[in-house]
Amino acid sequence: MWQRCYISTVTSSDPTRSRGRWQPLRDLLAEIEAEIENVYAARGLHDVRPRYVHPLIRLAHTGPLTIRELAESLGRTHSAISQTLAGMRREGLIDSEPGEDARTRRITLTERGRSLVPFLEAEWRATEQAVAQLDDEVMPHSLSRAVIATTEALRRRSMKDRISDLIGGAMPPQPPDDQKAARQETTGDAGGPDDDADPDAGSTTSGPGANR
Repeated sequence: MWQRCYISTVTSSDPTRSRGRWQPLRDLLAEIEAEIENVYAARGLHDVRPRYVHPLIRLAHTGPLTIRELAESLGRTHSAISQTLAGMRREGLIDSEPGEDARTRRITLTERGRSLVPFLEAEWRATEQAVAQLDDEVMPHSLSRAVIATTEALRRRSMKDRISDLIGGAMPPQPPDDQKAARQETTGDAGGPDDDADPDAGSTTSGPGANR
């Protein structure tokens, strides 16, 4: 009943049909990631995605880490890095070992994963140099300067505040009390993810444009 009432109120045109102002940026990032994969493929490397490179290199330098430690080291969320690690594990790039206590496990590089690090570090440095060259090539419309300026603008006034001002009084419908209670029963005591959870359990790999 609640769902049917909600759907019946959708009377405007689909706003997702129009191309967003920043869609070209998302498309650009996806294209660059695809080009990096082409670099790998041209060199016979087919089991590594660009999103695997950052954690592979970091683990090579830090040694074994728990999922939480690795996520914090990379500035990623626990959920996001868990999904990335699931793909890495399926490709035989990482393994896990017991942590300091019985509840934790630490992520380690396999021999295959470690063997790739020298090439991946060379690719990382080459990619950074190519990005710098590209940035200079499109001056004065430097993307890095635009990102810095946008970040500074958001520090002056957050995106949350900007959206809240523009969305006006729009509010989502609230589910009935019985649905609220049912949701609390299923999620209220779940707690946060554990570091000893298998990174391959119930995860899916992320799509193009993910953080490196």
